[in-house]
Amino acid sequence: MTALLSPPTPPTAPHRTGPSAADPAALRDAAATGHAAGVRDSAAARARAEPAVDPRIEAACAQACRSIAPAWPLDRAIAVNPHWERIGLPLRRVAARQAVLGGLQVFPPRDQVRAAWEDGRIAARDLDAALARLPAARSAGLDAAAAVAALHERPALPRLPLLVDVLDDDPGGRTRLSWRQAITHQVSQVCAAYFDAHQADWQPERRDGLYAFWRDTLTHDHGIGTLMGLPAIGAALSALPATRERAERWVLGRLGLPPAGWADYLESVLLTVNGWAAWCAYLGWEARLQGAEDGHLRDLLAIRLAWGAILLECRDDAATQRAFAALQVEWARAEARLQQAEAALLADEAWQLAWDLAYQRGLAQRLAIAAAPAASETSVPGQPEAASPPSDRSTGGPPAGLARTDSTPAGAEPAEVQAVFCIDVRSEPLRRAIEARWPAVQTIGFAGFFGLPAAYTPLATAGRRPQLPGLLAPSVEVSERIAATPADFDRPGDARQAPARQARLRRLARRDPWQAGQRWPGAAFSLVEAAGGAYLGSLARWLRPPAAARDRRDAAGLAPQDRAHCRPVLAGLALDERCALAARVLQGMGLDRGLAPLVLLVGHGSQTTNNAQAAALDCGACCGQTGEVNARALARLLNEPAVQQRLRARGHALPPGTAFVAALHNTTTDEIEPFDLDLLDGAARARWDRLQPTLAQAADQVRRLRAPALGLDPRLPHAPLLARLRRRAGDGAQTRPEWGLAGNAALLIAPRARSRGTVLDGRVFLHEHDPAQDPDGRRLEALMTAPMLVAHWINWQYHASVCEPRHYGSGNKLLHNVVGGRLGVFEGNGGDLRIGLARQSLHDGRRWMHEPLRLTVVIDAPAATIERVLAAHAAPRQLVEHGWLHLWRFADAGGFERRAGGRWVPVEA
Repeated sequence: MTALLSPPTPPTAPHRTGPSAADPAALRDAAATGHAAGVRDSAAARARAEPAVDPRIEAACAQACRSIAPAWPLDRAIAVNPHWERIGLPLRRVAARQAVLGGLQVFPPRDQVRAAWEDGRIAARDLDAALARLPAARSAGLDAAAAVAALHERPALPRLPLLVDVLDDDPGGRTRLSWRQAITHQVSQVCAAYFDAHQADWQPERRDGLYAFWRDTLTHDHGIGTLMGLPAIGAALSALPATRERAERWVLGRLGLPPAGWADYLESVLLTVNGWAAWCAYLGWEARLQGAEDGHLRDLLAIRLAWGAILLECRDDAATQRAFAALQVEWARAEARLQQAEAALLADEAWQLAWDLAYQRGLAQRLAIAAAPAASETSVPGQPEAASPPSDRSTGGPPAGLARTDSTPAGAEPAEVQAVFCIDVRSEPLRRAIEARWPAVQTIGFAGFFGLPAAYTPLATAGRRPQLPGLLAPSVEVSERIAATPADFDRPGDARQAPARQARLRRLARRDPWQAGQRWPGAAFSLVEAAGGAYLGSLARWLRPPAAARDRRDAAGLAPQDRAHCRPVLAGLALDERCALAARVLQGMGLDRGLAPLVLLVGHGSQTTNNAQAAALDCGACCGQTGEVNARALARLLNEPAVQQRLRARGHALPPGTAFVAALHNTTTDEIEPFDLDLLDGAARARWDRLQPTLAQAADQVRRLRAPALGLDPRLPHAPLLARLRRRAGDGAQTRPEWGLAGNAALLIAPRARSRGTVLDGRVFLHEHDPAQDPDGRRLEALMTAPMLVAHWINWQYHASVCEPRHYGSGNKLLHNVVGGRLGVFEGNGGDLRIGLARQSLHDGRRWMHEPLRLTVVIDAPAATIERVLAAHAAPRQLVEHGWLHLWRFADAGGFERRAGGRWVPVEA
């Protein structure tokens, strides 16, 4: 999920992304998105033609736009904290602002907290400890009895109105849509048409920018007046400002609000179209990476403001004066409203902390047991172990399963196999099961892109796809090559390449007319009639999905004879550069010493069908891609004889015969799929064959642990259980193929010995870090400024999707309609663009499968080293100081210390 080979990248500078390289539609449309630069140029030209801007308006608009976090497109899905741009404020203050400015929930809803309290998942001692830790609670006299009583009340959270709200004479929508709803729908439809570069066959003119496009569309919309109950709206459109700059000045000038409150008002305006604002923020994030500016978010703000100007023209003078008076009265009380909300949310902050403490209590006990001596166990490869009791990683409760499944201390015997897994929480149960089966296997937690900062271009395509976390930029290129033997990689101009390229181009070209025909008018009837029986096969697969293995999307368009031999390889690097890259990656993984004869690089990916949010299941960080490309390219690099020879010459401990094998952990079925085994020599292949029973049995054990949460019988024999999971993955009607990263609650940055054998229920990100091998703290700095931020983003995407599903979740997956081919989804046919997770990814129909807990980060490092990182980097420091996550360390005398109030204090036993 993050890199250790380059300096930490500030969290406001992600890499530039483009169309999906593996998606045939994106391969076809790779050049279809070039209008953005032209839009920026025309916007700059308009700005030069405008009169001098008011610096107060400029500052207020810029501040409001900075409050919106980006949302990545569907095929580049990255989990994001929707409050990321607000982490400079304390959590409770952000919660108050969200409530007052947008009517949004940040802390867990009180009904969910009440259920956890009544179920015993939050104990009385957790609530008492939370109240004792909050100085504001002590000052306000909030005690346990008052906190419990608050669970049965609705917090008093006043919401400040916008101009459209006070102008609307039917805000309850008794005879029509409220104007707020109608405006959101109209703006959203315009944005969907404007930003679509992949789905529609006829593209609109975008040369003059989003604001001009909206203005032109609105003046030709003859139905909007009826929708809003304003039959005379056409006359009002003549007053519509011609440019966004004029719209900003016109509306803010007429509102009569003090300039000090403009930024808050404008942020409230953007929250009404938060989904599209987040998309525009993504475009701005991408533009800044190129040293440019993108005006789409400012255009969107001006559009939403200009609607107020239109409505003013539709009202008589008396109504307008009353509306202005009401607006000014309400916003004159804005600061008092915010303070009132912050005080009302004190109980919610206490309950959030109490819930966090309930989980931390069990986590501390489990990690303490990992450090304690235990009775030895034996585990023989090839011998099955009784299935463990089902684990429920989603609902917390009293700690269960604290007994270690393996007591072999790390390093007690030489590792025969080393397996590098992604830090993704879904890897933790599988790692534990493998280690229990065969103690000579050492598993290592590392970023799932394996430190390879690559962009990937498939054979015969122009698409370029980033294969790394969104916080980083690609610096190396991976392409594909047809190679049947290791020697084929070194043959320049191999005659096999051209035929394979041509075959793929032909197969992709044949697919284009068929897909286009499905979008033509009348295709719903004529295409089915023409296709005839061909559609019956598709229907049959929907009604009874086959128990098929994962289909490799990156192999789309390849001829059958080329699939097995088409392999990703690093391109354009000289031998010295390849060696330097290999050395950095090995050092980052801690594999620059003590290498085993066989090293697995195990990426992960999901398997799902008919799922607009499939990329979010593949990875929560690496632009929605699986780890296959990175693992295969890196294994090829590290197996290259010239690279190994050069590394040994430079003093790296790389034993002769060491082999690297790429594999993929299918997180839906818990299968491990190896790649390129035909390139291994006989000794390496024999080691793999010996390992295979261990992997198969460990995977079967994890499937049994996961089965109850998926409604499956864990007592089924191996083959039927695997078949059931495969059919779920291939079922186009399945809304819950797996639970993704639901339940995530902690990040452990420490040697595996700190957690080996501990049952963590698939809730903990595990990243390897040995403080003894990091005396200057540089590796820890990279970990705290990249993977810690990535884990926090994932944690808060799930948190926000549970706590505020209306705006920070994407609603009911059954109603999803993809917008623009890749932009996002509508829930139904309109409304705002939906961001975040669908309800089916968080709720099983009876209960929530994710608890909205803040991430607990536990680090094995000296206190001074951690403090240096916090002092040097604002983002990690703000996350800790403002209550967005918990920071612990392993105490020197045993137990744990937590960071609080700028110092380290012991964690209560």
